[in-house]
Amino acid sequence: MSEPPGGPDLHAGPDLHGGTTGDERDAFVSTMTGFARTLRAAGVAADHQRTQGFIAALRELDVRERRDVYWAGRLTLCSGPDDLDRYDRCFAAYFGGERPGPAHRVPAVTVTRFTLRPGDSGDRGEGREVDTTAATASEIEVLRHRDVARMTAAERGEVARLLGMLRSAREQRRSRRRVPSHRGAMDGRRTVREAVRRGGEPARLRFRARREKPRRVVMLVDVSGSMAAYADTLLRFAHALVRAEPRVTEVFSVGTRLTRVTAELRHRDPGVAMDAVSAAIPDWSGGTRLGEELKELLRLSDVRGAIVVIASDGWERGDASLLGRQMERLSRLAHRVIWVNPHKGDPAYRPLTAGMRAALPYITDFVAGHSLAAFEELAALLGKGNGNGNGIRNRNGNRNGKGMGMGGTDKDKGGSWPDGDAGRPDA
Repeated sequence: MSEPPGGPDLHAGPDLHGGTTGDERDAFVSTMTGFARTLRAAGVAADHQRTQGFIAALRELDVRERRDVYWAGRLTLCSGPDDLDRYDRCFAAYFGGERPGPAHRVPAVTVTRFTLRPGDSGDRGEGREVDTTAATASEIEVLRHRDVARMTAAERGEVARLLGMLRSAREQRRSRRRVPSHRGAMDGRRTVREAVRRGGEPARLRFRARREKPRRVVMLVDVSGSMAAYADTLLRFAHALVRAEPRVTEVFSVGTRLTRVTAELRHRDPGVAMDAVSAAIPDWSGGTRLGEELKELLRLSDVRGAIVVIASDGWERGDASLLGRQMERLSRLAHRVIWVNPHKGDPAYRPLTAGMRAALPYITDFVAGHSLAAFEELAALLGKGNGNGNGIRNRNGNRNGKGMGMGGTDKDKGGSWPDGDAGRPDA
């Protein structure tokens, strides 16, 4: 049995068999899922199910031993002999950073994608390689945190491919329908029927409980001119949400008018879906009238109990007071209101536009939406019941505080908004 590449051991890692804090477990899972993402970028089919198997296997082993981690990943993440060489290179690149040396050079992991340009022959043998990206594990991690607006065309394509593989958990809600269960309220009818079948002898009590269903998500994507650099990536994220839960996901584009694009995003292929969306949206790179479009949304769509995600920079060209009134109505009907602003990824950003000031008092979570890492955090937020703690609160600590002004607004985790302009378009 050969030694794993990159060194004899990892020299670090939590003891998963006891005495481990929640932060250490979260860091462990984040590290191993990052390794799985690196393998997928290199062409190894390390899907969600294989990644969960990998993490489950490591819980039975010592993650401080490189040999244990290497063989656990090799046996759970690789699907065939063709994956072994790529797995070895990715393992050495991802875990081998602590012991660099000239005698053991780690080759770059090469990701090659073949596409056909318009006019190229459709024969399989005549496909032309139009984009070859060499990316080490560290470069992939850098790409996850890079602003989409500053990416090259090749980097945008890689982010689009990774978004296509994104799988988002969805917060569950209890439905009114009750189903048989081992606990919950006693089911009198089933208990009596069981006793009758036994000839009147005492029978085991039967119970029933409410069934859990994924909570509905309604997403609005701003396609105005100020959001042109982010609209395509946000729509690709919306496509991943629709594919994950097509029955309980609605997507609308907002600009100068409200356009429902859910049906177009149900195409399995992201490229076909984006082409259909482009043809369906009539107001690309126009203005923004969020107040009027929210009013139209509340008239056409039932958002009661749903998670409403608004992806916009808040650059309102219409009446800001109308936007505030519609946001107040929306906050009373929706389960949660999440506002995704790409500019929030900039530490110097301040929400000083009239639209953002009007919307802030009624937002449950105010998050960034400028990078792949931000979209992964948003996907995780949609699976949490009470948000991630970065929501907007009033002075008493309650969410959705009515009439909260900028002077009393808490930023993220309790800090006040510093003075000064941000230098952004909406500062």
